[in-house]
Amino acid sequence: MQLRTLLTASFASTALLATAPSAFAAPNADGLYLGIGTGFSSLENDDDEVGDFISDGAEDFDLDDEEDNGFKGFVGYEFNPYFATEIFYADLGRTRLRGNSDANTDLESDAYGASLVGQLPITSWFTAFAKAGVAKWQTNVDGNLGGASVDLEDQDGTDPVYGVGAQFNFDPFLVRAEYERYDFDSDYQIDSFTASAGFRF
Repeated sequence: MQLRTLLTASFASTALLATAPSAFAAPNADGLYLGIGTGFSSLENDDDEVGDFISDGAEDFDLDDEEDNGFKGFVGYEFNPYFATEIFYADLGRTRLRGNSDANTDLESDAYGASLVGQLPITSWFTAFAKAGVAKWQTNVDGNLGGASVDLEDQDGTDPVYGVGAQFNFDPFLVRAEYERYDFDSDYQIDSFTASAGFRF
C-alpha cells in the first residue's frame, strides 16, 4: 500500500509538472546542494536468511513486520550536469520478528556513506540519475525470540549501496524521488523508497 501511494504521488507530480515547464528555471551547472527526505524501507529476505544474519541458525520466529518509515539526509557537490558526489545518512527503520511465547525482537538499521551520482538532464527542469556507493551500516537487535539458548547479536559492516531516481529543479530548490538498495550482505538487504526536498547554493 505504501509503494502504491508513493508511485501514485510520483506519477501525479510528473504529470502536473510536465504541463508547466516555464515555471522552472535551469539549475546551476555545478555547486553544493543538500536535502532531507522521508519514505519507507522494506526488507527483501526470508526467515532463514534473517536468522543467519542475527545469529548462527536462529529459528522459530516469523517476520512480523518487514516495512517501516525511514528518513535520510544528504549533501552533494555537482561537478557538471552529468556527474556529482554525495555523502548521506539514512535511518532505515525497523524490522520486527515474532518468536515463540509472544516474544518480539526489533532490528533497527541505519547507514552513512558516500555515492557517485551519474545524471542525465532530460530538460532544464527534469533530471534522471543513478548512483552507486559504499555504506557503513549497523543493525541493532533489541529483544529476544523467547529462546534462552539463542544469543542474538548486533551487526555492522561496510557494503555497497546503489539506486536510481528522478529530480525536479526549481532553482535554487530541488525535489527528488529515489529507490536505493542497501546490500548489507546476502542475508539482509533493505530497499528504501524516499521523496526529498533540497536546496542549491
